[in-house]
Amino acid sequence: MTLLDDDRVRRAGAAHSREEPARLARAVWTAIVEPGDGTAGALVAAHGPDEALRMVEAGLHDGSLAELGLGAQALAAARSRWQPRLDPAHVAQALAQGARAGLVLVTPEDAGWPEQLTDLGTHAPLALWTRGDVTGLSRIARSVAIVGARAATPYGEHVAAELAGELASRGIGVISGAAYGIDGAAHRATLGVGGLTVAVVAGGADRVYPAGHARLFADIARVGAIVSETAPGATPTKWRFLQRNRCIAALSAATVVVEAGARSGTLNTAGHAAALGRPLGAVPGPVTSATSAGCHRLLREFDAQCITSAADVLELIGEGADDATALGGPSAEEVRVRDALASRSPRDVDEIARRSGMAVEAVQAALGLLELAGAVRRTDGGWVLA
Repeated sequence: MTLLDDDRVRRAGAAHSREEPARLARAVWTAIVEPGDGTAGALVAAHGPDEALRMVEAGLHDGSLAELGLGAQALAAARSRWQPRLDPAHVAQALAQGARAGLVLVTPEDAGWPEQLTDLGTHAPLALWTRGDVTGLSRIARSVAIVGARAATPYGEHVAAELAGELASRGIGVISGAAYGIDGAAHRATLGVGGLTVAVVAGGADRVYPAGHARLFADIARVGAIVSETAPGATPTKWRFLQRNRCIAALSAATVVVEAGARSGTLNTAGHAAALGRPLGAVPGPVTSATSAGCHRLLREFDAQCITSAADVLELIGEGADDATALGGPSAEEVRVRDALASRSPRDVDEIARRSGMAVEAVQAALGLLELAGAVRRTDGGWVLA
């Protein structure tokens, strides 16, 4: 009996499979392989997830992967990696944990699958476990990854928040890893302006890591998405963090490194972005700051673009020059009016005037300019941030 035929696996995977063997097989694969396993990716691409899984359980032979150009050594290594996890109890436990946590499995066959992940080739995720708004995955093609040091300085967190908030207010999605420091600042600023943010995590999407970000995870899941290619319940490990970084880079239209030490893991994300041909930016810092040494190296040796404002990021992703110019110099009145607005609660002109401390006429003039720039919109109930 194969894993796909095991009653425990079928029952545990019922919430994710929709009675489709290929979907169930992809869920099973996430519990068997580590992220970025190219042998598994090649096998699934060639034979489909369910048939590939049956081939593995039946015992791969050298001819199984000959057409994929994989030799006996790669085949033997794959066998040894996967065999310990070809256990129905292990797989069923992971799938049941995903169902209890309310996670949704998104596969390459689904309409909401982010097509930009295909740039990873055979190292692309076999499926994504998602917590929160599943549609967020299909809406992040126009997005930027903002990443950086966990031990960030106040300067770094301030810059990350400024960039994320400004970009999110213009409809640019913000992707990061939900870690302390730069990641957390970027997520929080995006949430603060009602923007779309997606956290790509190294462990199971049902886990909260770091534990101190429990509130942040809940906020992201409420309006954005937390995604992982590892099975529910999986523990974050150093290897999984490094592999997670390739997904952050692939999902984004560009990657911006705000702060990074000389040996920071964030440079791994930058490396993936460069390998994928994605635009790469870095924020300069004080030459005496160890937390900016990695950024300075990216600027000096890896042709990263110097990022000093959200206008620079817009240019990095090919947005219009008019947008960049407008972004670079909002008037004081426009800033005050935007500060007085919310993304979901419409407010009339009188309320905006009261909150901004401005005259009604000045508010009306600023709203007109902001509407032309696409920063605000009028609804039946009043004005909201676009």
